[in-house]
Amino acid sequence: MNTKLWFDPAKLLVGGAWREAEGGGAIPVENPSTGETIASIAAGTAGDVEAAVSAAEAALDGEWGAMTATERGRVLLRWARLVEERAETLAFLESTDVGKPIAQARNDATALSRYFEFYGGAADKVMGETIPYQAGTTVLTLREPHGVTAHIIPWNYPMQILGRSIGAALAMGNACVLKPAEDASLSALAVAALAEEAGLPAGALNVVTGYGHEVGAALSAHPRVHHVSFTGSVGTGRRIQSAAAENVVPVTLELGGKSPHIVFDDCHLEAALPTLVGACIQAAGQTCSAASRVLVQRGIYEEVKAKMAAVYNGLVAGPASGGFDLGPLVSGKQKAIVTRYIAKGRDELTIAGEGRIDDSAPAKGHYVAPVLFADVPADHALAQEEIFGPVQVMIPFEDEADAIRIANGTDYGLVAGVWTENGARQMRLARRLHCGQVFINNYGAGGGVELPFGGTGKSGHGREKGFEALYGFSRLKTVSIKHG
Repeated sequence: MNTKLWFDPAKLLVGGAWREAEGGGAIPVENPSTGETIASIAAGTAGDVEAAVSAAEAALDGEWGAMTATERGRVLLRWARLVEERAETLAFLESTDVGKPIAQARNDATALSRYFEFYGGAADKVMGETIPYQAGTTVLTLREPHGVTAHIIPWNYPMQILGRSIGAALAMGNACVLKPAEDASLSALAVAALAEEAGLPAGALNVVTGYGHEVGAALSAHPRVHHVSFTGSVGTGRRIQSAAAENVVPVTLELGGKSPHIVFDDCHLEAALPTLVGACIQAAGQTCSAASRVLVQRGIYEEVKAKMAAVYNGLVAGPASGGFDLGPLVSGKQKAIVTRYIAKGRDELTIAGEGRIDDSAPAKGHYVAPVLFADVPADHALAQEEIFGPVQVMIPFEDEADAIRIANGTDYGLVAGVWTENGARQMRLARRLHCGQVFINNYGAGGGVELPFGGTGKSGHGREKGFEALYGFSRLKTVSIKHG
């Protein structure tokens, strides 16, 4: 990379110092747009995790633990300003490392700044309460940090998920150990280096890069970690929760979804159409809340299919720097997974529309053309399993009850979109859909910084974003004072 960096991507951040991994190992960093190796990151070990946890404990016992909530908030606000100042470089790093179009990466940098701004302002506004009790006794509650918190984040939105997880944890006074995905660590390391400039005390944030089976496993099972936050696959989430259970510590899990759009025949279709497609292909479909299922009422099904197919036929995938509708998938492994699903769909389903890969796309890049399948049975694998690629299915439904049955008919429950002008129907569906967020006549693909986010079923448990995240990164203490 020719971009001038303010950090060394080949080192870990432990106790305020940038250092090599204990074993000296390295992991190559690939540009998914070209397939070329552009840098390397440190391959951390269990020993590095131990050092990071010890550094976090020292920070809690030292300068960081002594800071007031107001002082913690000011650090986060300074951090937000630094992210704004370096936003273009941060966006370039994420776009190059992950493969998302540069415009989307710029939006992610903006969102990261907003997370730090929100939690910086909220840090001194999390309050306890007094509870009426016996005469001569005053009872109050306190919100306190857990202590050392572990944060294992994925490769699809490194900046955003770092912001919503680390921002909330630090605002509450925890000391953090971050493990970014081995496929996308550059922007996370860059943001951590900016924290030093913002005045975050040494050890309050530590970053250990490396493989999940080494660093992630050691971190989630560490006996002196007091809370684990994980975003990623269901299988890995199970292992992390099992490891944390041995130490009886709380876990926040966000594990993906199979989120539906539900399109009724009274909707404003022209307003809905861009979102119906855009909420699936964003980040090349590698989004936990991607609207991968479109349920359409029978009376307008053929019209919607034709219009969505026309959009799909015009979509183009290409290099992240080229301003295309979508970039490559993050890796050859992910491309292979998505390609298998598409092959299954070609054999068993009907393709309604399909985009193309631009001629400028390098042959070694991990590109997949976006595909829309129509008339898909609700129980088909492509309608049930999270593909994590630019693949969308259309399913017809008869009436409201049928739509609810199909929408709730997967193991997941993260986000849903409902398109109808009927106000009573809007509220009925908002209450009956099994998921953590429902968007009516819009779709936030996870929602804003202020909106609590999380799922049910195999989409996980616990909530991130908004004030709910602050409550999740704290523990409640009850104090009873007898004074006569």
